[in-house]
Amino acid sequence: MVARRLVAGVDSSTQSCKVVIRDADTGELVRTGRAPHPDGTEVDPGAWTHALRAAFTYAGGLADVGAVSVGGQQHGMVLLDEHGEVTRRALLWNDTRSASSATDLVAELGAQEWADATGLVPVASFTVTKLRWVAEHDKDAAARAASVCLPHDWLTHLLRGGSTLTTDRGDASGTGYWSPATGDYRRDLLGRAFGRDLELPRVASPSEVVGEVCGAWGAAPGAVIAAGTGDNMAAALGLAARPGDVVVSLGTSGTAFAVSETPTHDVSGAVAGFADATGRFLPLVCTLNAAPVLDVVRRILGVDHATFDRLALEAAPGSGGVTLLPYLAGERTPNRPDAHGHLAGLTLGNGTPGNIARAAVEGMLCGLADAVDALVALDVPVERVLLIGGAAQSAAVSAIAPQILGRPVLVADAGEYVADGAARQAAQTWLAHDGSEPQWPTTAGTWFRADPTPAVRDAYATLRDTTPDSRPGPR
Repeated sequence: MVARRLVAGVDSSTQSCKVVIRDADTGELVRTGRAPHPDGTEVDPGAWTHALRAAFTYAGGLADVGAVSVGGQQHGMVLLDEHGEVTRRALLWNDTRSASSATDLVAELGAQEWADATGLVPVASFTVTKLRWVAEHDKDAAARAASVCLPHDWLTHLLRGGSTLTTDRGDASGTGYWSPATGDYRRDLLGRAFGRDLELPRVASPSEVVGEVCGAWGAAPGAVIAAGTGDNMAAALGLAARPGDVVVSLGTSGTAFAVSETPTHDVSGAVAGFADATGRFLPLVCTLNAAPVLDVVRRILGVDHATFDRLALEAAPGSGGVTLLPYLAGERTPNRPDAHGHLAGLTLGNGTPGNIARAAVEGMLCGLADAVDALVALDVPVERVLLIGGAAQSAAVSAIAPQILGRPVLVADAGEYVADGAARQAAQTWLAHDGSEPQWPTTAGTWFRADPTPAVRDAYATLRDTTPDSRPGPR
């Protein structure tokens, strides 16, 4: 009997590290592992290393694995000194302390020039703004810094045993100093942000083997490492997303991203013009508030998940006039890092648990519907909408999503799509060397259809545009 060829895909996210071991040829899931990450928006990268080791152990180790790929949370800033040691705790994508740095960078260069150069207009999430913040507020760490990389770059670096840093075009496109259109770093923008140049990871090609797994990780001799990528790009791979697909992801944050044949340049900053992990592009809109919005309201109501869903579905569309602006963690799109949530329209007659539960679902989804609209405004084609993430498995979310998004929605079966995408990349990279291709199944899920409820979108838009600390633009 011929031994199966196995690959490992890693999802090093904000909350945890997840590993899937899959059959390289068929995509069949063989085993999994998971380990938590510490809370917070500022994290010692060493915690990611410990979690990766633990997740590999829980997944049965790497002794029979032929290839590994890492998908990692985008934008996180990892600064290293000349010896490759971390100079300070990494600032994560959801750390908003660099909001004023983003404002300064846009004012200095202009939104149009940033959009043309990088496909992005700086907001607090992007690495380039965090570099400016460190340069101004942590001068000791800045002075010791010799290089900067991203979370997936850092873990790939360690898997190789600490050799030269590499990244990929997908993750590089979220830094704010790399151009998806030209495929080159913009060192002038890096220097503008940090005050001087830094060593940057080499950008590997999508199908490149970037090294072999160091023996200290318990891998078989010769196990290869694929380029890896950012989490959204890995999710697109895991879903086998194609041009015309828009993926709406409801995790800690909410994202709407599309596979596109052409780069985008949105001067408003709403759409981040990322590259993907295949050679195409991945225009993306991100909100800071998705699944946790439902968790907060569920706790306020004192109910479990099933009861929350039942309450929300018993209420009529529009929640009896109750509207939630879900900016509980500030907001990235629109760019309101200091915003707060607002529950509006409450009366003696409509203040019911069902209306409040449904308002939470509608408010969260309205923010993502705005995101899809922003993609459409840039002529990004929308043929299918795929819904993924933990909150997508909510019965209320699945039923209400097509009403708010105004389109049929394919709710993908629950899965670890970032880790799966990394595993798919590992399989494609590894098998390409013997002339074969993995034959993995297409995305499975359930279609949900419903009549659109534009009045709900209208009420949300009114609240969004009239709430003082939530209006787009300067305050």
